[in-house]
Amino acid sequence: MQTQARENVLKNLIFIGSPLISLFLIDSSVTDPVNAPKLFILGVVATGVLFSIAYGISGVEIRERTLPLLLLGLFLLLSTITLFTSNLPITQSIYGVYGRNNGFLAYLFFSFMFLGGLFVSSSTTHFKLIIGFFAAGLVNILYCGWVISFGDFLSWTNPYGNILGTFGNPNFIGAFLGMFISAWVAFAIAPGTSKNFRLMSLVVIPVTTLEIYLSRAIQGRVLMVAGSAIAVFYLIKCRATNKFILPGYSLVVLVAGAFALAGALQMGPLTSLIYKTSVSLRGQYWLSGWNTGVKHPLTGVGYDGLGDWYRRMRDPHALELPGVDTVINTAHNVPLDIFAFGGWPLFLSYLAVIAITLVAIIRYTVKLKSYDRVFVALVVAWICYQLQSIISINQIGLGFWGWLLSGAILSYISIEKNELSPGLGEASRKSKPSKPKNSNVISVGLVAGIGMLVGSLISVPPLSSDLKWVSARKTSDATQLELALKAGYLNPNNSQKYFMTVDLFEQSQLFDLSHKYALEAVRFNPDSYDGWRLLSLLRRTSDAEKQEALKNMIRLDPLNPNLKSTQ
Repeated sequence: MQTQARENVLKNLIFIGSPLISLFLIDSSVTDPVNAPKLFILGVVATGVLFSIAYGISGVEIRERTLPLLLLGLFLLLSTITLFTSNLPITQSIYGVYGRNNGFLAYLFFSFMFLGGLFVSSSTTHFKLIIGFFAAGLVNILYCGWVISFGDFLSWTNPYGNILGTFGNPNFIGAFLGMFISAWVAFAIAPGTSKNFRLMSLVVIPVTTLEIYLSRAIQGRVLMVAGSAIAVFYLIKCRATNKFILPGYSLVVLVAGAFALAGALQMGPLTSLIYKTSVSLRGQYWLSGWNTGVKHPLTGVGYDGLGDWYRRMRDPHALELPGVDTVINTAHNVPLDIFAFGGWPLFLSYLAVIAITLVAIIRYTVKLKSYDRVFVALVVAWICYQLQSIISINQIGLGFWGWLLSGAILSYISIEKNELSPGLGEASRKSKPSKPKNSNVISVGLVAGIGMLVGSLISVPPLSSDLKWVSARKTSDATQLELALKAGYLNPNNSQKYFMTVDLFEQSQLFDLSHKYALEAVRFNPDSYDGWRLLSLLRRTSDAEKQEALKNMIRLDPLNPNLKSTQ
């Protein structure tokens, strides 16, 4: 059994660390203010969570969670195998591509967060998880409100013209606010909710709705409506006395959902409200992810490897829309990304983790007699994440919530089913903590602290590399820029850093250096189309090198008619 001390540490890590992952970013001193910083904080929190769980873990605890642990273990084993079967640069497989950081490490840390939710043994911690989620949402609401009213105080470039939140993209903040408002509604409509919370809701709900609208993110609107409708479904199920109300409400919601889906596909009366050209674009992105997985059914192409394969795997229709020169490094669909990363084995193991959570939710919902705001909030936030994962990217500040909520739902249901008597008030809904184990040498806090230190050492390299490159660029010193390209543990290279440095050298008329590092870039990743294209454009590139670059560009983009016309 877990000790009370371990539960307290786990509770604080989840309560404080989880919102920090969504909120943390770095301004000015890096080229990527969002993803590398969030990966760093995720690593710190997630590894601290793992170490705290490992403190005094018992065989009973493991046996109680056998199925999710086996499925997660299979997912991690298959993920590790991709590191050896992929032809990607190892740093790309581990840390992910620049600006995404959805490599092996991100999913490893997501898995640790799943374990954190799974090993929670007190419903008080589940409540704290929701409060932490609300805190991240409220901070984003305040920040977005400031931006709308006075302008952005951060120095980052905003090409979208819409609010970005702490996620750096209007679609991500829209999706997060959709998740947030759905969970908030689940609390607001709960019987017995305090008057102060409901009064606060009179401000929070309309302001959040406005900000979702101003984000221009359709997914935010969809999640807000769908999540809130699910929360109302639970209220009706648990409170309605007429047996026809729930089926009638469910039918109305299903019909509305069908019209909304039709609108997204350019059919029906809601097309003008829901459809965006990006929906058609996503269809091509999804197809490229599917084609990549089908082409590599057993091993995939490696974590964050889709960008190197998109041109080879895209459908011929993609040359028209989104266009021959429009490329992506993600399928904009998390399951299809994973299918491309690891083929059928990894894909099915990921779906299995989702499936056991969904089955647990359905079984518990059927038996649910009284409205439980914590359970409903966990469920609607989880469902909203799964919906957005089908049409969007696994942005770190969003993605970890899906994994944490999966584990938390499983543990919450286990607590409610096995350790609680039905009909108890929510204040008494908590598992009975075991007596803390005596230890005169090592405390769980110390173990968690060691874990956080280990996590920081594992996750800091991409952030350290970016900081070093920006520092070198500010000096305008060629020697410093060259040093920034010297690979090391705290300075892993990536293709984008090569491209930015080569461009700086070429603009500074340091043609020999730009040529030298362009050659190094294509050696670093021979499957980078952009690397070969950059080499072909440099002043010092020889005719023979240009022919070699063209040959590789045709290999990597066989459908491109512009390349064929140059032969």
